[in-house]
Formats: sequence, C-alpha cells, structure tokens
Amino acid sequence: MSARIQPIDRLSDVLDRYEAIISDVWGVLHNGVMATPGAQQALAGARRAGKPVALLTNSPRLPHLVAEQLRDLGVVEPCYDALVSSGGVTRELLEKEGAKTFYHIGPARDSGLFEGLEARPAPLEAAELILCTGLFDDETETPDQYRSMLQSAHARALRLYCANPDLIVERGDRLIPCAGAIADLYEKMGGSVIWVGKPKPLVYERARQALETALGRTLALNRVLCIGDAFRTDIAGANAEGHDVIMTIAGIHGHQIGLSGNNYDLARLEQFSAETRLRPTYCMVSLVD
Repeated sequence: MSARIQPIDRLSDVLDRYEAIISDVWGVLHNGVMATPGAQQALAGARRAGKPVALLTNSPRLPHLVAEQLRDLGVVEPCYDALVSSGGVTRELLEKEGAKTFYHIGPARDSGLFEGLEARPAPLEAAELILCTGLFDDETETPDQYRSMLQSAHARALRLYCANPDLIVERGDRLIPCAGAIADLYEKMGGSVIWVGKPKPLVYERARQALETALGRTLALNRVLCIGDAFRTDIAGANAEGHDVIMTIAGIHGHQIGLSGNNYDLARLEQFSAETRLRPTYCMVSLVD
C-alpha cells in the first residue's frame, strides 16, 4: 500500500495541487434529507479559484432531476460546472438496445430514466432485459426479498442493467439499501450485470470530458481531485482512474470508523483501508472550504 492517509481540515489545504474536482453528491453534498453544512460553499470556492467541478453521482435519476433534488435539499450555491449521473449514462446505453423490452425493478419515481425511449417496460415474463434503479420500497423491503424474482430472471439468462451500483446510502441517520444490493445478489447467482456508475471507468470518462470542456484543455489524471464517502465506489473508482481522493468520514462508513462529532479513529480508517486494499489520499469529517 502507498503512504498513510493524510487528515486535512479543509479543501483549501490541498486545492492548489489540483486543476479540477470530481465530487460525489449523496454523502458529500447532502445526506438524503438535508444539505451538508459547508460542502456546497467549499465547491463554490474551488470554482472561484478556477478549478471546475463535475458532480458524479450513482443516482439512477437523469441529471436535470438530480439538480432539482439538490435544490430541494438546499444546495443552491453555484458549486458545479457539470453533473454526470448513473441514470443519465444508463439511458444512453438503453438507447442502444433499441426496441427491447425490460422489466423495471425500482420505484415509479425513477421512470423518467426511460420515458420516451424505444425500449419499453414489460412484465418480467415478457422482458428481454432487467433495469434496476432500486427497490420498489426501500423503506420496508430487503434485497433478499427479490431472490425468487431474480432466480426466474437468471433461468432466462436476462441481463440486468444496474443504474445505481451503491449497496447502501444514507437517508438522514439511517442506511437504506440501493439497486447495487439487488445487482450484487443477481451476480452472485451467476446472472449477467451491467454496472453503470462508480467505480466503473465510463462515468469517470464522462466527468473528465465535462471538466476538460470547462477548462478548454486536456487534464492530467494526477491533477484531478476526487471527493467521496464510500470505499467500494468513490475510493475504488478514484484509485482505479489514477486520481487522488478525499474521503469524507461523515458518510456511510462513519459508524465503522468511530465517528463522534468531529472526532474519528484514524487507526480504524487505516485498518479498513488495508482490509479493502483501497486508499484515500486524504480524509476529513465533512467537506468544508
């Protein structure tokens, strides 16, 4: 493993080392209920310093709907130049499937992802694909309740598009299962899964393209700073792409790292990093300028 994780207090402590930022959304800018104090101001400050910001989210929603959600949660600062979502990239891939039928696993609120496409929803028994954007009711259901449905899909060798690779996400002070938990179960059954989102390369390519458009020139990988809260997606993706990354502790791993107020156990974070073989460059409780 590389050098030890460096604790920092502010984004501005390291900002001058980088030319652009790719930031997670849920877990960094908000927790599903309210905006994270100071986070949007930190990213807005980076932009004022000439460092463009691309938000990269595993949300299954289209970018304009993610932007609406951000405003509803109180993220109103001009804190990003581009917004790339798993939902938006999944829609691009579904467009290439043409008129194939798919079975949608997920809440009705995610239907904007496929509205207007030639591909169309159908009952499971008539579907040629599966599109998973989440659980039908993530407040009451568990991924294991989908086992028999997935077994039927596997028997027919249906491919599953996972439009949100997250296993869990914060909603206030609770952890809620996501589409990734269903896709993970299907893959363990031997099913074919197309993972769309972090840590896969395609969404990072989209984010870098947006940053290079904002700058008007190409970017070296080591001059892009990522920010996120999840080892499996944010840290793994940044490590694979050759980007340095800040891990915000007040996210889904806070309970595993002994977070209490503004204090956490750095030794536990280092241990967790060693166990996962994933390495944040820096760590801080929450994103602030």
